[in-house]
Amino acid sequence: MVPERAVWVFNTAKRNFPGGVFTTPELADEWIAAHRLTGVLTAYPLDQGAFDWALSQGCTNLRAEKLEQKRHDPVFIGGFSTASQEHYHYEEGRRV
Repeated sequence: MVPERAVWVFNTAKRNFPGGVFTTPELADEWIAAHRLTGVLTAYPLDQGAFDWALSQGCTNLRAEKLEQKRHDPVFIGGFSTASQEHYHYEEGRRV
């Protein structure tokens, strides 16, 4: 699922920061291919955290009691991602 207003963020393994942020997956594809990158391109909502967006879309697979614990955990919320966010995997610049 792609948020109504979104950016596409590319992350590679073992790095703490994204390598690029794009307005379309097509622009990201070109950049990823040009640099033969391996990683994941994910759609993130604008002006809203991924955790809050997932809650608003009903896109969390956490049990109610676990969700209640996690909704107050800054580390969990700050690094949250869900498989419901549209995303693509790349190996050496090619989408797999």
